[in-house]
Amino acid sequence: MTRAEGTRAPGRPASASREDVLEAAIAVFLDGKRVDVNAIAAQLGVGRASIYRWFGSRDGLLGAAVARQLEKVVAHADRRSRGAGGERLTAVLNRTIDLLVENDALRSYFDNESTAALRLITRGDGTVHQTAVSLVERFIQRAEDEGYTPPIERDTLAYALVRLWEAFLYNDAVAGFRGDVERLRKVQTALLRG
Repeated sequence: MTRAEGTRAPGRPASASREDVLEAAIAVFLDGKRVDVNAIAAQLGVGRASIYRWFGSRDGLLGAAVARQLEKVVAHADRRSRGAGGERLTAVLNRTIDLLVENDALRSYFDNESTAALRLITRGDGTVHQTAVSLVERFIQRAEDEGYTPPIERDTLAYALVRLWEAFLYNDAVAGFRGDVERLRKVQTALLRG
């Protein structure tokens, strides 16, 4: 008797992909739980060595998960914002701030791992910081295409805005998730207007 074409032989299921591991980490993060490489490896039937090869470390996996969620948050803020040029840029960035402060998963992460969270999110050469700067820079570019003139170079403005977010939202995270939104909005708006 031969197996039908397209069916698998019994045994161990195919290994999970890098994307499967990332999605599993995101699901754990969104549930407010600690991202555990061993648990994800066991859940997906993939070796820890593969996860470490793809992401480098637990922080690498967690950084990729947080960065992916940040992309989704900014996309959501963009869909809910109106206007064009500098007006839309300000609206998107303000909405993003609101969504970050309201994010229960991010709050849980800071509550449970405050020092590590602060380092992971604000490290200049880290995935989360670089993703945030890249996202903001793309929105500034779009605003420029719609007539906005930034007060300084686009890349410097994007970097400064992300550092503002980090300072106002996450600074003093060891003492609790801060979220000084009103002052952040004032400074951000002033910077965007020049």
